[in-house]
Amino acid sequence: MATVATQTPEPTVESFKKMTVNGEASKFPNSFPELNPIDAYREHVATELAKITGVDAQIIYPVIQWTQTLDKGDLVLPVPALRIKGEKPNDLAAKWANEFPESPMVEKPTAAGAYLQFFFKPKSIVELVIPAIFKSKEAFGTNRRLGLKDANDPSKGRKRILIEFSSPNIAKPFHAGHLRSTIIGGFLSNLYAGAGYDVVKLNYLGDWGKQYGLLALAYNRYGDEKALEENPIGHLFDLYVKINAELSKEKEEIKALEDAGKDATELKEKGLDEQARQYFRAMCDNDEAALATWKRFRDLSIVKYKAAYARLNITFDEYLGESKVSNASIEHVEALMEKAGLVENSQGAKIINFEKHVPGKIGKGLGKALVRKRDGTTLYLTRDLGELHSRDQRWHFDQLIYVVAADQGVHLSQLFKATELMGNASLASRCTHVTFGLVLGMSTRRGTVKFLDDILRDVAEHMHEVMRKNAAKYAQIEHPAAVADILGISSVMVQDMSGKRVNNYHFSMDAMTSFEGDTGPYLQYAHARLCSIARKAGVPAAEYGEPGSGVDWGLLTDSPHAVNLVRLIARYPDTVANTLKTHEPTTVLTYLFRMTHALSSSYDVLRVIGSEGEVMRARLALYEASR
Repeated sequence: MATVATQTPEPTVESFKKMTVNGEASKFPNSFPELNPIDAYREHVATELAKITGVDAQIIYPVIQWTQTLDKGDLVLPVPALRIKGEKPNDLAAKWANEFPESPMVEKPTAAGAYLQFFFKPKSIVELVIPAIFKSKEAFGTNRRLGLKDANDPSKGRKRILIEFSSPNIAKPFHAGHLRSTIIGGFLSNLYAGAGYDVVKLNYLGDWGKQYGLLALAYNRYGDEKALEENPIGHLFDLYVKINAELSKEKEEIKALEDAGKDATELKEKGLDEQARQYFRAMCDNDEAALATWKRFRDLSIVKYKAAYARLNITFDEYLGESKVSNASIEHVEALMEKAGLVENSQGAKIINFEKHVPGKIGKGLGKALVRKRDGTTLYLTRDLGELHSRDQRWHFDQLIYVVAADQGVHLSQLFKATELMGNASLASRCTHVTFGLVLGMSTRRGTVKFLDDILRDVAEHMHEVMRKNAAKYAQIEHPAAVADILGISSVMVQDMSGKRVNNYHFSMDAMTSFEGDTGPYLQYAHARLCSIARKAGVPAAEYGEPGSGVDWGLLTDSPHAVNLVRLIARYPDTVANTLKTHEPTTVLTYLFRMTHALSSSYDVLRVIGSEGEVMRARLALYEASR
């Protein structure tokens, strides 16, 4: 039910300029006009509507939305959301549009059915947005208060968020799932850091299990010390492939003997599979020699991984792994499972039958999970439960995000549900699975991709070939190989982030390295062009790109191209805030491509070179704000 409006002071452009530039606090919850100029407009619209509707401005404010396209306005009020009884929303919209007073901030609103559309006045939006950008510089769009435990009291500290991503398996291919996890996880880490969170980036390596016993056997037989030092990931992978081929052959021999009614006991008890099991058992029992070999494989692999991640501008705070889960934490969660009555015996092993503890379809979907094998070794779920408990004890985090492919959905659902059933619903509620679809056809001219280095190398080479096709421009590049590498990395990352996370996409070298269409190279080109405009103008940045530079903003308000560009720039803080809710990189990418298209259509209309001095400064300021 709507409540009576409270009286608030009459807002003016000057009062909002004071808020956005000087950082005055807002009286509206979740409103930060000093960081987001559009919040100033929301406050103004809510305040004015309160006077004519009788609805409290505090109720109206959160209902005001941004529009999908500028032709629908800058802000829109869906009248039905106010739930006013007795009158039709369409009639109310028309009535309020007529009664809305003249404003220094917005044009007279228009009613579109049950919606009220608001367009910002050119003078106000230009005077608010561009100075706000020059004040914040590269930080414009971010809101570090969002990461505070209390937005009004920084002394209470920041929220801590753990983000687990990438997480390749040592000695196995860095497959498409790891690539997507790396790119999305890196994006989310930057996003939350910009929002002021204390971000801890975790790489949870697949570095434990019987397969590492098998790998150690392979190294003892065929290992090459020099090859291991030079390319540990590649060499271990080659060894793993070779020993697995032998294991497959051994299994076929066992089957042939059994099919022929012959005794295969000796081969089973002395074969590779049993040797690998015993080696892994020794690792679990802290055998020094076994662990020393495994640790060397792990440490050398991490060194190579770090170099590959550096090319993507990604770092990790911790390289964890299944191997790092302590026995104490595993024993703790097993005791909790036993206490909660979750664990039952099944043919000598221990399992959780979720169907017995979770009713309906959810329980059936979770199924049964093995927590300890018959030989006493732990499983993936048990170690993840122990690891989750350890992380909570160590970091006391507010949120933990797992950036993991969709095919691990059941496993993570089991992890969260088991945690809840063990009596820690609070911990489970702080965990989130950010999922994603598949990359299809990820191969290169050399064949199927194995490692991250393969992907980046081959895309860079392809990018270099694309660049060579324009001989004139290629000749102007000082370090073409380095540029090709950067553009190649942009190509991979932008292609991955262009669609919704859950969607599959085809890995296409030709499409991603093109300078036409919404690609990484095109985005880099758009930024380079903005830099070039400023460089060719030869005007010191202090004369147009700094607070108090004395630019006449009125010289921009007569141009629809300039005003629409500022209207679009103003949406960036909302875009970032929305991305924090959706965890969709494409939200930001889509916005950036809208910006590049708007800029592209403006260059011929808003020329810098050849324009009159004050006009030149104003346009340079606009392009600098866009950059």
